[in-house]
Amino acid sequence: VQLQASGGGLVQAGGSLRLTCALPPLTTSDNFMGWFRQAPGKEREFVARIGWRNGRRWYADSFKGRFIISRDAAENSIYLQMNNLEPGDAAVYYCASASREFTTAAGIRSWGQGTQVTVSS
Repeated sequence: VQLQASGGGLVQAGGSLRLTCALPPLTTSDNFMGWFRQAPGKEREFVARIGWRNGRRWYADSFKGRFIISRDAAENSIYLQMNNLEPGDAAVYYCASASREFTTAAGIRSWGQGTQVTVSS
């Protein structure tokens, strides 16, 4: 499964960005999609996931209320709307897919190439 992440860039603190992950047609059993991020010198961190079939969402506590994950079956894409961004949100953001629900990188079957988010103070 080849995932293509895009939408990163430079934004001022308090601003918003929307990340997009384009998915190939789902011919595998990867029913769960989501986002992780990794800042320099830190481990890859789970952000959110969504069930492709049922749309059920799950967020890491740190992102509830600021980030919103969504999907569009017609566009074969998932999105991460990031609001009220802080300098601490600066990282490379990766989309991911798995056959089972996940909150860690273990069990991820496919990763996108990452998109850089930079937040200026």
